[in-house]
Amino acid sequence: MKDILITLKKGHHQSLEKIYTDYRAAFLQFAKKYDLDSDSLIDIYQDAFIALREHAISGKLDEIKSSVKTYLFSIGKYMIYDHLKKQKKTVSYEDTIGHKEASDLTEVFQEPTLTTEQQLLRQHFRNLGKRCQEMLTLFYYRGLTIDEITESLGYENKNVVKSQKSRCLKSLKELIKSPN
Repeated sequence: MKDILITLKKGHHQSLEKIYTDYRAAFLQFAKKYDLDSDSLIDIYQDAFIALREHAISGKLDEIKSSVKTYLFSIGKYMIYDHLKKQKKTVSYEDTIGHKEASDLTEVFQEPTLTTEQQLLRQHFRNLGKRCQEMLTLFYYRGLTIDEITESLGYENKNVVKSQKSRCLKSLKELIKSPN
């Protein structure tokens, strides 16, 4: 991460281009859920990348706890919100965090050749609360780290996220083991 920060500060053209390209596809995939046209999303990504670079130059990134990628995505997410606000589109809480990912996860589980264990997991996952569905989806389906989830969901520290994830997983296991 230190190398990325140095590159963002110094501004070597080829290195900056590599960082820009490395995160671009992932950001555009992440941003698809906000139902904006691809040109707007590309513009927002470019603006977010410029803001990231400005933050690096000003020293704001020197002490960040998250990855540069998470920080960039966070900048982009707020730029998307601003863009939607200007267009007078509203985004519900469920649309912004977890709801779409949880429904995507459910769709994955609806393949015709599910094992008994997969069917139980699908059934009981739906019975978890929205917050647990969101937490488990972010960690296991989207592959976010505890630090990224902490930042994404606005928790004060990662210990809260760890214990919440642990409780959710324990609840899911108990639901699966219970005889109904």
